[in-house]
Amino acid sequence: MTHTHTLCCSFEDYKLTTEWLLNQTSHRPKIAVICGSGLGLLADGATNKQTFRYQDIPNFPVSTAPGHEGRLVFGTIEDTPCVFMQGHFHLYEGYSLCQVTFPIRIFKLMGVESVLVTNASGGICPDFKVGDIMIIKDHINLPGFAGQHPLCGPNDERFGIRFPCMSDAYSKDLRRLVLEVGSELGCSDFIREGVYCMVSGPNFETIAEARMLLILGCDSVGMSAVPEVTVAKHCGLRVLGLSLITNMVSLDYSREERVNHEEVLQISKMRAEVLQKLVTTLICRFQQQSINTN
Repeated sequence: MTHTHTLCCSFEDYKLTTEWLLNQTSHRPKIAVICGSGLGLLADGATNKQTFRYQDIPNFPVSTAPGHEGRLVFGTIEDTPCVFMQGHFHLYEGYSLCQVTFPIRIFKLMGVESVLVTNASGGICPDFKVGDIMIIKDHINLPGFAGQHPLCGPNDERFGIRFPCMSDAYSKDLRRLVLEVGSELGCSDFIREGVYCMVSGPNFETIAEARMLLILGCDSVGMSAVPEVTVAKHCGLRVLGLSLITNMVSLDYSREERVNHEEVLQISKMRAEVLQKLVTTLICRFQQQSINTN
């Protein structure tokens, strides 16, 4: 699979990669965590770790964005087998959406049941502050509206149905769990819930675009997560999305500030420890809840 590969990945591609991983590791993960910009250390809480570089895994894309290490880490949190993606893939890197979401279907074939997607996003909701952690309760898939959708093309019934429902993409149980765990850890002050909007990037939004997104009911905006969530929901995985607000999107022409990626990574670093604790505690509780489905 090369950068210019735009055809859908075949079931054989997924199968080959899955079998390679199952042969290379004895880990059989139940939870997959996708680590966003600067959040690779979410895997630090795991023990008994085994790491694979993306470039060593057959068919796997390689991430090129700064703050994305490009490693798949298998490990255990308490008794729960997990897999962490340190670095995910973006449309703006030139990948097809089939490549962006490739790992999700591998996780499904490996026996994963729940996916926790994390990313960095810009706050649009005026009540948000930099450093807030937003539980994604719903999303707007702008590239999807324009036909840039991971489920376009022939549908493979082995993964899911042709017309999947997305109105319940983010598990209510898991969202409630974050609020509970956040409260126990003393993080309630900066845990929010909201609607996430995906744009393709790589430029940050213009003021007019940001104002449009505010009118549409978006609380934050970013360049990732939605394709993975869509494919995870399509193949029957439970999904939780957490977005770290790393900057406030400018809605005002008189404001002088300019957002940059270094600032985004800086805020990720600041909140990383809290997020890691939150994620580790959540994973311990996930399993107790996995009998409940939405």
